[in-house]
Amino acid sequence: MGKLEDSEENEIKDEKVNVKLDDEKNENLKDESEELKDEEVKEKENSENETTEETKLLELEEELKSKDQEIENLNDSFLRLQADFMNYKKRAEKDKIDTIAYANEKLICDLLPVIDNLERALKTSEDGENSFWEGTKLIRDQLVKILVDNGLEEIEALGKDFDPNYHHAALMEESEDKDEGVILEIFQKGYMLKDKVIRPSMVKVAK
Repeated sequence: MGKLEDSEENEIKDEKVNVKLDDEKNENLKDESEELKDEEVKEKENSENETTEETKLLELEEELKSKDQEIENLNDSFLRLQADFMNYKKRAEKDKIDTIAYANEKLICDLLPVIDNLERALKTSEDGENSFWEGTKLIRDQLVKILVDNGLEEIEALGKDFDPNYHHAALMEESEDKDEGVILEIFQKGYMLKDKVIRPSMVKVAK
């Protein structure tokens, strides 16, 4: 009986040892499972973080592209405004120069008929050597000099080729000794103020 009890007791001890080993094994498996779960969670979190970072980077790149485009558009607008301002400044300066250059245009144009009448008086004077003729010529010369000093210039016409930019054909006449288009006679002198025609010459042209 003693041996049987010892045998049973040993079996019970073995079972307890096996149960204990199984429990330890289960605990180890459980721990390993928990570790795996933790690793999966960490990997998932890392993956999500990486995805979030990539999304943020893409968003930043798009924002940078948008800002670059905005800067480029603003730069283009600035360059256009700068060009417009420079053109305006040039026009304003030209207008100012023209205003100064041609400030006396109306006065000079009003005086041209006076010169015409003085020249007619000199041509029709019976005695070209009397004091009246000399006085008239002196007045004409002084007046012309004042106007020339202010930019007036007589347009050459007699014997020149007709140019509609400078001449006005009042009459055309057949000519045997002059080529077609040559100016034969001046009815009224033409004048320029600096580089601007203020009165074309009125002429007779050969045809």
